Amino acid sequence: MGGELEVNGKGELKVPFLRSSESVAVSLSPPIHKGDDKVKTTKFQIRGIKCASSSTSIESALRKLNGVKNAMVSALEGQAVVRFMPDLITAKTIKETVEATGFQVGEFRNQDIAVCRLRIKGMACTNCSESSERALSMVDGVKKAVVGLALEEAKVHFDPNVTNTDRIIEAVKDAGFGADLISSGNDVNKVHLQLEGIKSAKDLISILSSLESLEGVNHVEMDMEHHKVSVSYDSDITGPRSLINRIHEAGGSSNFYNASVYIPPRPRETERQHEIQTHRIQFLWSCLCSVPVFIFSMVLPMLRPYGNWLDYKVHHMLTVGMLIRWVLCTPVQFIVGQRFYVGSYHALRRRSANMDVLVALGTNAAYFYSIYVVIKALTSDTFEGQDFFETSAMLISFILLGKYLEVVAKGKTSDALSKLADLAPDIAHLLTLDGDGNVVSEMEISTQLLQKNDIIKILPGGKVPADGIVINGRSHVNESMVTGEAMPVTKSPGDKVIGGTVNENGCLLVKATHVGADTALSQIVQIVEAAQLSRAPVQKLADQISKYFVPTIVLAAFITWLGWFITGEAGIYPKHWIPKAMDAFELALQFGISVLVVACPCALGLATPTAVMVATGKGASQGVLIKGGNALEKAHKVKTVVFDKTGTLTIGKPAVVGAMLFSKFSVEEFCDVTIAAEANSEHPIAKAVLEHAQKIRQKYGSRTVHIKEVKDFEVHPGSGVGGKVGERRVFVGNKRLMRSFNVSIGPEVDNYISDAEQLAHTCVLVAIDQKVAGAFSVTDPVKPEAERVIAYLQSMGISSIMVTGDNWATATAVAKQVGIQKVFAETDPLGKADKIKDLQMEGMTVAMVGDGINDSPALVAADVGMAIGAGTDIAIEAADIVLIKNTLEDVITAIHLSKKTMSRIRLNYVWALGYNVLGVPVAAGILFPFTGVRLPPWLAGACMAASSISVVCSSLLLQYYKKPLNLRINK
Repeated sequence: MGGELEVNGKGELKVPFLRSSESVAVSLSPPIHKGDDKVKTTKFQIRGIKCASSSTSIESALRKLNGVKNAMVSALEGQAVVRFMPDLITAKTIKETVEATGFQVGEFRNQDIAVCRLRIKGMACTNCSESSERALSMVDGVKKAVVGLALEEAKVHFDPNVTNTDRIIEAVKDAGFGADLISSGNDVNKVHLQLEGIKSAKDLISILSSLESLEGVNHVEMDMEHHKVSVSYDSDITGPRSLINRIHEAGGSSNFYNASVYIPPRPRETERQHEIQTHRIQFLWSCLCSVPVFIFSMVLPMLRPYGNWLDYKVHHMLTVGMLIRWVLCTPVQFIVGQRFYVGSYHALRRRSANMDVLVALGTNAAYFYSIYVVIKALTSDTFEGQDFFETSAMLISFILLGKYLEVVAKGKTSDALSKLADLAPDIAHLLTLDGDGNVVSEMEISTQLLQKNDIIKILPGGKVPADGIVINGRSHVNESMVTGEAMPVTKSPGDKVIGGTVNENGCLLVKATHVGADTALSQIVQIVEAAQLSRAPVQKLADQISKYFVPTIVLAAFITWLGWFITGEAGIYPKHWIPKAMDAFELALQFGISVLVVACPCALGLATPTAVMVATGKGASQGVLIKGGNALEKAHKVKTVVFDKTGTLTIGKPAVVGAMLFSKFSVEEFCDVTIAAEANSEHPIAKAVLEHAQKIRQKYGSRTVHIKEVKDFEVHPGSGVGGKVGERRVFVGNKRLMRSFNVSIGPEVDNYISDAEQLAHTCVLVAIDQKVAGAFSVTDPVKPEAERVIAYLQSMGISSIMVTGDNWATATAVAKQVGIQKVFAETDPLGKADKIKDLQMEGMTVAMVGDGINDSPALVAADVGMAIGAGTDIAIEAADIVLIKNTLEDVITAIHLSKKTMSRIRLNYVWALGYNVLGVPVAAGILFPFTGVRLPPWLAGACMAASSISVVCSSLLLQYYKKPLNLRINK
């Protein structure tokens, strides 16, 4: 138990609270700044070197390259070390040069992986996201590309030595989509500054060179026109205030430069509003023409004599109504509807088909047949035909209305994430302290100007601007907005606080440990964003259907038209079925167009990603971080949950629950020697014993405890400590320590030890002069909710197992206390992973819940790894789901949310597939012979739009998700 307890101590906040599971590690030397040059060093293996002359020839070839500063090749190790300037030469060229000399390059590790995020515009369905993902993957140097349809974003991992963001964006545009850069890998810590005092371009160049030479600055972007600069930096080395000071210094005595933080508008929110506005404007322009078309074609002809003027013949059989409808429909078809032509062109160029193709085919069929009718009417004295201009115009209007409502609804799927991002306050109160800790000055600054180790004052009712440690003051902090914990948490010196939480009553002084992108809040947002981009395996169904969906619908539409046309011309169905002013061809054409536009591939594509977006956002707001669709889907299949003991089922901090004297020694003397011995030990159990002994000493003696000096102090690993306190020989530890030093253990002491072990307590004996003077009963208390969680899991049909490195007696006692039937004790970290693999071999889907370094192999081995948020950073890295709040109730929340989400995804597929399965036959006229009911093309277009909206709204219902265990308690 001791070993496990050690890794769960408070420790220092030396690493970020959370890290994204999608981060990519690279072993590459950092750039070396030498004047204005940036030099990189790479090492790689070369096969086939047999002598020194071979290494010399390779060195000679490399040194001739422009941009290579130095090259050394070891014939003995078969390894090359090359220093080069990436601005002048790429690592790929170096590799090719070595291979050109006749040698093979083996392990070439100079793949510096960078990450960028792009906004992808113009995606309508799963085919679009697959096409853009395929286009990105084909770019030379791109290692991995993931495109999210609902989020309309792409995350690309690439080698910056081979390609860059401009080429990546160009590849997306070549595929027929719009693309904008949201962020690149060096945006992790980035500040935007507005420059003042600039008089010429020379001033800007001076500031640029000054910033680039500052240690810790990674990248500088200068906007010459608007006098703005964006700086990416390493927060461990420098910070925003240091950058502003550097700008001041760049002015020298002759020029006065100043800089202030400005916050650029959020690209996502700005673009979303722009997209909503664009769809709204397009719909309104479409209505401006299509509403009159509808009135002139369907309303006025029924209102005799008000509509008689529409039948007035302009020339031959061409009427005024036909001419007006043509004039009004044309701008809708070719100006407002241009987006469908563009989308169809790019889709067909990619050898795929999407919704745009269906809409373009349907509207063009209606429009150009109507043009044919107009030409025939213009040139004939006897021709009577019906135009479909209203079909084309109204179809486009309804589809644009649907897209507008869909964009509005999709914007709400990331509401939870937006609320999280808005939690951080804009202003912080920065304190300056003197050497004695007294406040020298206080000033309000932008939160973006905070740096590590700043002292921040947080007033009652104020938000915590950054992660940190309380150094002064006591208060209650409401963490519900980050962790989902409803009750305020008490904070006192030494406790951690999370940025974005609210200080309720007292005043706190906090030392900032993580600022900017390193804060827990920022990393939660990053993890959720990555999760929303990932695909759930269940989406493969939609992907497979989408490949054949549009071609199938086009074929079905053609067969529908052909079937109705041939049967009509052959007189197979009665002539009275054909509406007045129509013929068999026109009736068949309407049925064919309806089939084209009623089918909706978009609804299928949105069924999974919208549900995943809402669920991951909702989970994050309740303290459950789900790292992607894969984890979300697997969690609903879990039938066995494996729990670690220490720090997971138990609190993770030992506490003394009893003490006993076995000799003539007084309580004061017993406590004094215990305090003296344990004061020198760092073991968690020793600290618990020390704290309890001090309390007893204060109760029976003076308020101030004087710690006696210990001579000949020795630590006996795994057993305890020993030494001389005054003239007495003292040992404090377990039974093994006593036996190794021949300390006699009587029956009374032996019985006490046995009783303690049965209760899952560890017995710490204190021996004075070879006799056991007393004992402390120490335990790691079980979390209060553990028993209730195990019982609830059982009610869900999920079995619970404990796997721990602790001894059998303690493990069995804890398992009995919480209601777990199956226990594996005295298991090392790799053994835990093996136990999980054994369970998986039995056909079980296994979730592992742990918090320590020793749980990482098991977390990775499990189908779903759940890390307690208060655990170590390594455990959090290995997990699929992070329980930020450090409560076992959220194990149930994660599984239950997964079940609800998968149920919602299935319902979305029922909406999408069921709609298409029912809609296409109805549009094809299957009901017409029996009921006389047919689906006009414009109404079919409205149905098509409604299907996408219904799927998105169905996913939005997940925002009302409630935790199951909380509901049960409230009842």
